[in-house]
Amino acid sequence: MADDLDAVLTKLVVQSPADQQRLVGLIRARCGNTLSLTPLPAQTPVSALETDAEEAVAAFAEQFSVDVSAISDRDRESLTGAVGASAFGAVAQMFFADFLPRVRNGLEVLGLPVGWVPEEPVWDPGVDAADVLFNQLLPGVAKLKSVDSVTTEVVRLRGAVAHNCRLCKSLREGNALDAGGSESMYDDIEHFESSELLTEAHKAALRYADALIWSPARISPAVAAGVREHFSREQARELTLDVMRNASNKIAVSLKADQARVAEGTDRYVIDADGQTAFAEL
Repeated sequence: MADDLDAVLTKLVVQSPADQQRLVGLIRARCGNTLSLTPLPAQTPVSALETDAEEAVAAFAEQFSVDVSAISDRDRESLTGAVGASAFGAVAQMFFADFLPRVRNGLEVLGLPVGWVPEEPVWDPGVDAADVLFNQLLPGVAKLKSVDSVTTEVVRLRGAVAHNCRLCKSLREGNALDAGGSESMYDDIEHFESSELLTEAHKAALRYADALIWSPARISPAVAAGVREHFSREQARELTLDVMRNASNKIAVSLKADQARVAEGTDRYVIDADGQTAFAEL
């Protein structure tokens, strides 16, 4: 099942900006340990904090991992005070450190291969991590189509609420609407276990999404069995990567840059052939 996405994920694992090696090591250690997951490897491992600025970065990274929606304006001010204009880059590093270990553990629990975390990384200081994220990883995942559009949208909306992303909650994917998705169905996501509109496959996918988001180190055998029962190996991998793609909203939420697309109601979009979000003209 290896494809170009594994190579992209490897790029993000081995990227090591020359002027941020300690920052990356700090963030990777704090996010992994907060989640009770094995942290991503780092060229400069950090086991102890040395300055008030590092304390501020570590605190922000910890809250980013636990519940990004609870990050306050004061937290953001502390981060900016610690890293200045590099705040966006630091938060992007938090996303990698936070979610790649979740993906790795989810795939392993499902019995799927993880070949993108090298045992002996060859560190690359020249990787533009933001470019890889926004122009390779996220659109690459969006182009995967083994999972039906309604299931993909149901999982996306679950993540939108979990992270309280105002932008994500204001959007509806057009192909899913055309395939039978509806506001009545989407309203049921909040109490999906008792829903008569969501299928058993939807419910299995939502249980797995919840586990990746809230308890990634404790994905139960029952949750994993539900995914295997209703989805092929290819689809299970896609579901895992979908949860990660959706969780990139944590970057915007953490920086309070997640304004809704419309003031009222929702806006329709589709994923174009390049895996990018395309809106109709307002």
